[in-house]
Amino acid sequence: MTLHIIARGKIGRSPEAELVDRYVQRIGWDVKMTELPDTGGKVPPAPPVTKIVTLDEKGRQLGSVELARQIGDWRDQGIREIRFLIGATNGLTAEERASADLSIAFGNATWPHLMVRAMLAEQLWRARSILANHPYHREG
Repeated sequence: MTLHIIARGKIGRSPEAELVDRYVQRIGWDVKMTELPDTGGKVPPAPPVTKIVTLDEKGRQLGSVELARQIGDWRDQGIREIRFLIGATNGLTAEERASADLSIAFGNATWPHLMVRAMLAEQLWRARSILANHPYHREG
């Protein structure tokens, strides 16, 4: 299964980029990253058997275990790619929101898109560790 993070804006060489790289290297699954310009640019066509997750301040607030279970369920159903769409300053387009199989938020706050990438990478590592019964995640 491939985890594909599609984000608007350039992360460049920044502390956030270092965090993203640190967690992506730990995941152990195939992770693909695509950067698009803040405006314009097209999301690459999705391969068959793909789920789309948008990161949106109006999305569902899932706990780490619930997110891990959803990813695990999709993996077990044979989903080949899970795409995570992160908008730029103005968020996601209506078309991107409509394409979502799941929309999630990291709390009620609005986060800068560079921070969302780092937070998502950590949550994907955490999900992987939960599914593998690794001691990284401690509930409660």
